[in-house]
Amino acid sequence: MHYTLCDLLSDLTQNAIEAGSTKIRVDLRESDGEFAAVIADDGRGMSPEVLKRATDPFWSDGVKHPGRKVGLGIPFLIQTAESTGGDWKIESSDGSDGSPRGTTVSCRFDLANIDTPPVGDVAGYLRQALTFDGSYEMTVTRETPRGSFEVRRSELLDALGLAEEGSFTDAASLSLLGQYLESLLEE
Repeated sequence: MHYTLCDLLSDLTQNAIEAGSTKIRVDLRESDGEFAAVIADDGRGMSPEVLKRATDPFWSDGVKHPGRKVGLGIPFLIQTAESTGGDWKIESSDGSDGSPRGTTVSCRFDLANIDTPPVGDVAGYLRQALTFDGSYEMTVTRETPRGSFEVRRSELLDALGLAEEGSFTDAASLSLLGQYLESLLEE
């Protein structure tokens, strides 16, 4: 199991990026007793057969990590949600049936359940998710009882003067990004 819910979400977000997505949406919603997340992408997607197998911790497609015999991201999501009074849902299509390609992972966790991991470092998770290598747009929304915000990866790159490079390349940019995300979460 993951130490925090943000660790779990980081793994799922990395899956979306590595699936060749050009657009990724991350929605995080937290209320007094619940934490919910949706990660949606337009990547390769999965056929119904592959999606069913992806819930098995002892299966991996071997493409992303050649030689690896296990894939634990989705099984950890399922275990964490089900063992703590939460729920989960995964919808995916590889486009072979004519529907749009992509995957949407939704999950909800009961924060009052003693076995629910802590939410964790949301700013750190978002900084990591926004700075993974690749050419993709990511839109992040965050809602809490104290307020909400939305940020786009392209806007952050532009604000830091990195739009042409298309990635966060130096320590100063990463530091500024971290400070900005922390400020959004404090408001």
